[in-house]
Amino acid sequence: MAEQDSSQEKTEEPTARKIEKSREEGQAPRSKELSTTMVLLLGALGLLVFGPFLSEKITNLSRYCFSFDRRTAFDPSTMAIHLDAAALEAAIGLTPWLAVVLLAAFVGPLGVGGWLFSSKAFMPKGDRINPLAGLKRMFSMNSLVELIKAWAKVLVVGSVAWFVLMFFFEDAMAIQHQQVRPAIDSAITIIIWSVIALCASTSLIAIADVPWQLYSHKKKLRMSMQDIKDEFKETEGKPEVKGRVRQLQREIAQRRMMADVPNADVIITNPTHYSIALSYSAGSQNAPVLVAKGVDQAAMKIREIAKEHNIPQMQAPPLARALYAHARVGDEIPEGLYVAVAQVLAYIFQMDQFVKGNGPRPERKPDFPIPRDLRVDPAP
Repeated sequence: MAEQDSSQEKTEEPTARKIEKSREEGQAPRSKELSTTMVLLLGALGLLVFGPFLSEKITNLSRYCFSFDRRTAFDPSTMAIHLDAAALEAAIGLTPWLAVVLLAAFVGPLGVGGWLFSSKAFMPKGDRINPLAGLKRMFSMNSLVELIKAWAKVLVVGSVAWFVLMFFFEDAMAIQHQQVRPAIDSAITIIIWSVIALCASTSLIAIADVPWQLYSHKKKLRMSMQDIKDEFKETEGKPEVKGRVRQLQREIAQRRMMADVPNADVIITNPTHYSIALSYSAGSQNAPVLVAKGVDQAAMKIREIAKEHNIPQMQAPPLARALYAHARVGDEIPEGLYVAVAQVLAYIFQMDQFVKGNGPRPERKPDFPIPRDLRVDPAP
């Protein structure tokens, strides 16, 4: 019993099929910290790059909205015109920065897990609304890690904020002695660089979160030996079923092959084992084609069919072994066996003419030449 329980422990790495199936169900490693860091950091950098452009658009928008004569103030129709123009100017000013933020939102998931589109992720699941399952998640290791990350974010961001405040303290205090325009520029510079530093600080949490998410997801997909066996049976099929399917395929192929034996022109045999059926049409074929071959019982069956259809048979053991080993059913014979098979066909033709009284009897069976690289030794 203990051995059975230990065998069910999920200690094995997930298979490729298991990983693929989890992605089909919408499960992939995800780091919210990485995505959040990408959006915050690129958004802050976008403000640094497109800040002057956005500031110019806001200035123009303010001048346009607050600069009007007395007649315009009492004309209700101009309010809609001002609103449309202001919305367009604001959209133009915000478009570059929003494009950067949108790009960050799309690029973030590529870091861990990649993009994933699965309709199964939206399907309702009973464990999501099960109170017991919810309590289990609240006191799980993942919840503890999320709590630690929350405290770490407060600690890291707070510490970075303190150092940033100390770094810009003198510059911030100097603003009170500046003119309005330089003071605004200095304040904007301090704010933007402070925001960039604070956003960059969240990358420390993301660096620690990414390996944890990968490990956690992989651990969740771990399999037991029984899971691996079941998956193998599911994908590859049970061995006895596969064996039966192969047997049926062989039987179908053999029946189809036997059906082509009546179309053969000659059967080359080894009296003890092999039978090879060859067909040749000088007008439509470049070389003789092997239409059937077999050993033992299949060989005997080929000879029986050949006898029923008056197909000539010739004993040539070396040639039969070579054809059986080097030619497949439906293919032309190897080029190295052309001469030997041509001698067989010529001898069969001469013997047929002799039987019909149209020629002399062939003196003897030719010595069929088999190239050394195509020779097959007889079975012991």
